Amino acid sequence: MKRAFSHLYVQVLLAIVAGVLLGHFNPGLGAALKPLGDAFIKLIKMLIGPIIFTTVVSGIGGMGNLRQVGRVGLKALIYFEVVTTLALGIGLVVANVFAPGAGVHATAASLNASEVAQYTKAAAQLGFVDTVLHIIPATFMGAFVDGDILQVLLVALLFGSALAHLGEKGRAIHGLLHEGANIFFLMVNIVSRAAPVAAFGAMAFTVGKYGLGSLKSLAGLMGCVYLTCGLFIAVVLGLIARFSGFSLWKILKFIRDEILIVIGTSSSETALPGLMTKMERAGCRESVVGIVVPAGYSFNLDGTCIYLTMAALFIAQATDTPLDLGHQLALLGVLLLTSKGAAGVTGSGFITLAATLAATGTVPVAGMALILGVDRFMSEARAVTNFIGNTVATLVIAKWDGSYDESGPEAFQVRRS
Repeated sequence: MKRAFSHLYVQVLLAIVAGVLLGHFNPGLGAALKPLGDAFIKLIKMLIGPIIFTTVVSGIGGMGNLRQVGRVGLKALIYFEVVTTLALGIGLVVANVFAPGAGVHATAASLNASEVAQYTKAAAQLGFVDTVLHIIPATFMGAFVDGDILQVLLVALLFGSALAHLGEKGRAIHGLLHEGANIFFLMVNIVSRAAPVAAFGAMAFTVGKYGLGSLKSLAGLMGCVYLTCGLFIAVVLGLIARFSGFSLWKILKFIRDEILIVIGTSSSETALPGLMTKMERAGCRESVVGIVVPAGYSFNLDGTCIYLTMAALFIAQATDTPLDLGHQLALLGVLLLTSKGAAGVTGSGFITLAATLAATGTVPVAGMALILGVDRFMSEARAVTNFIGNTVATLVIAKWDGSYDESGPEAFQVRRS
């Protein structure tokens, strides 16, 4: 028994249960524990930029083959687009079949548009040009100051390419950055020891602030989102993994610590450093991990895509807004663009939803107020699906590229027997 409690995933799981119970029976105290989760998330985010930079630069600089970098990036973008489009389509189908918003009959007078004003204002800035310009930091260090994953990735790719061109002259810098990456990963290991405390505080806040009772009125939507995310992981990601020679069950067992941290904090970013470490341990080349994982956190958000289509149709059904096949296909087309447009933006799920509804002009944007109360409870499903989706993507792309070492020290844990 004592040995079981020494595992991080057991500690986090117990902390999640304790947080839910505290938030339910003492909501005031639970809501006051929000800083515990926020502090942990800030500590992890503080390290993400340096980790991405040192990992990507070290990987590219050591590889010396820039064509392979471009090849990996192209394969990753194609994979991301195909899988996220599939996720959007599945969410659309499930929302039509189960119609979770039917019978709500919300009217314009009952909707408080001011509650979603901050999201509609941010959504107005999600144009294509603005999105592209957002990827370019104002200064070299600005990418690290803002903590924007795409900006750090861009700087790292440029720096790594320049270092690769230097050849032998850049070996000293390459070695320094490689050791720097090891130091940052060690810092993550130290911070991760506080994960149970963070999970306890975050769950206590969520339940204490919003209450389990708020789930009753929107139980249909909640159930559909969780069911769809679960089926997507088991069926779609499971088949993708199997066709590539991996076992999904072994993958999930391999990353169970990170999955529970994601659940406890409702943020997949808290497990990004851990995912990069484990993908390298599993046999994926450092350069592939450095490119695919950060890019996937911006462009391969399977759970968010499922949520977006289901939330949009829920609002349409709840407000008695008729949507024929043409309207739904138009919605899907807009989501193919907007679901990639909020990468790196805080609250991107809700902002993207606001941008999509505003662009289609069919479903009332004010209807987003209907799901504000339970959005926090659905964030766990989105975050876990996003995280597992990026895990599978990294393994699969590494295998396709010939950058997966089956004899790696941890490879047996994710290979199909």
